[in-house]
Amino acid sequence: MPTASTRRQVPLLDLAAQHAQLREEILAELIPLIDSQRFIMGPAVRELESALEEYLQVPHAIGCANGSDALLLAWMALDIQPGDEIVTTPFSFFATAGSISRAGAVPVFVDIEESTFNLDASQLESVMKQRPRVRAIQPVHLFGGAANMGPILEIAARHGAAIVEDAAQAIGAEWEGQRCGSIGDIGCFSFYPGKNLGAYGEAGLVTTTNAKLAEKIRKLRTHGGANKYFHEYVGMNSRIDTLQAAVLKVKLRHLDDWTTGRQRNAEIYRQVLKAPVQPPQTMTYQTRHVFNQFTILAERRDELKAALAEAGVGTEIYYPLPLHLQECYRSLGYQRGDFPVSESCADRVLSLPVYPELDEADLRYVAERITAFYG
Repeated sequence: MPTASTRRQVPLLDLAAQHAQLREEILAELIPLIDSQRFIMGPAVRELESALEEYLQVPHAIGCANGSDALLLAWMALDIQPGDEIVTTPFSFFATAGSISRAGAVPVFVDIEESTFNLDASQLESVMKQRPRVRAIQPVHLFGGAANMGPILEIAARHGAAIVEDAAQAIGAEWEGQRCGSIGDIGCFSFYPGKNLGAYGEAGLVTTTNAKLAEKIRKLRTHGGANKYFHEYVGMNSRIDTLQAAVLKVKLRHLDDWTTGRQRNAEIYRQVLKAPVQPPQTMTYQTRHVFNQFTILAERRDELKAALAEAGVGTEIYYPLPLHLQECYRSLGYQRGDFPVSESCADRVLSLPVYPELDEADLRYVAERITAFYG
């Protein structure tokens, strides 16, 4: 174990390092905005949406309050009704399933692939045949790696189901040359501060190629109407804050450089990490992985996490308990053993620092401490 004099500090994420590089650029946007006092749906909102439409290769991008609301707005726009069923993965952040429940629908889970941590499309067809009330499929592009959308698209078309992409962790990721969030009927993004493109607070985005859905979502996010005090739908207050839009507009200019840094760091990890830990595996389809997280599979995971913390290395477990085993979903009737890959991954996953401001010495230090733990 390194001594206090030799121990490096490698946090899981260092937002201050990013802010230091952007401080003046962001203040140059914020000070005029504050002086204008146009805090709700100011010009920066549409400017950001337009820039994201170009970046995500999608005709319609609609800012909203956060990533969880983005998912809920998607279900509202698709007119999901109580009792409808939506297929998704049990290995994800809670909002993936929570948004389904908030819409009054029922989450139906399909296990994941260990190699990608994403929905196992080979199991999807049998579930669709057994569940005639399924209205939509919600693949998750977990940790910044695209789900295998080819078979998902085919199965959804065969069963008349919509596709809502949970791309909360995957801005800029691609499947077969297509940007995540532009492939299905609707895409949903989070700009939580820890994301690759993070706000200075909460913010989210909904994308679609369908003009009618886009018009409806724009109304739903502002209490269900395009004009104040006139309401076509029972909507919600989920406008993106103009201050956050201004921050994100600046950060978007740097996103591809940050993604390159994350990809560089991930490749260094792949070169230096040794068995018995298992780095993320190369996907069998063309993809652009943006590494919101670099997540390994590790035996004696909790002991390793503690040892790394002692050595000054920040890590996190995404996610320690699959959604089908959460207390609030006990009524769905799932039991331990129903989704063995998700359960196994939950016991072994550990996410390592991968943010672009890290240098190679930091990454090699993390790898050395992992090697020392097992050695």
